[in-house]
Amino acid sequence: MVEVKDGMYVQVHYVGSLDDGTVFDDSREGQPLEFQIGRQGVIPGFEQAVLEMALNEQKKITLSPMEAYGERQDNLLREFPITALGKNTVEPGQNLWFNSPRGPVTGMVVSLTPDNFTVDFNHPLAGKNLTFQLTLVGITDRPTQATCCSCGADPSSCGSGCSG
Repeated sequence: MVEVKDGMYVQVHYVGSLDDGTVFDDSREGQPLEFQIGRQGVIPGFEQAVLEMALNEQKKITLSPMEAYGERQDNLLREFPITALGKNTVEPGQNLWFNSPRGPVTGMVVSLTPDNFTVDFNHPLAGKNLTFQLTLVGITDRPTQATCCSCGADPSSCGSGCSG
């Protein structure tokens, strides 16, 4: 039996949902999520659950905000002058990319006045309990697919769970 260990690559199918049952991500119609154990490619609670699984095992987990994307932080709401947009326009609900010292980040426009617009840089799932139905479908010592994290990585990455 192959055991999940640090440095190994795992392939996981998952369905992610909120407390009210709303599904926010589902890998079952496509390729499983692949990530390397110990490299912070997914949210901490997700990786910890996979570490405790055997090949083809199914598991349901519920993660607190601290095990997932953290609590919402008011200091991640930022106001900008509307003049910063130049000739561009924005609407509430629109995502914008910004350059930061740590690389590109995305934020959602949450309000708009004639003079200013406010952007929320919290992850959309911050402050929420997340439930995942997991199935560990592969354990390998090398990647099996071009990797681009979907569940639980940094918002500047790709996939719905990262940004999504």
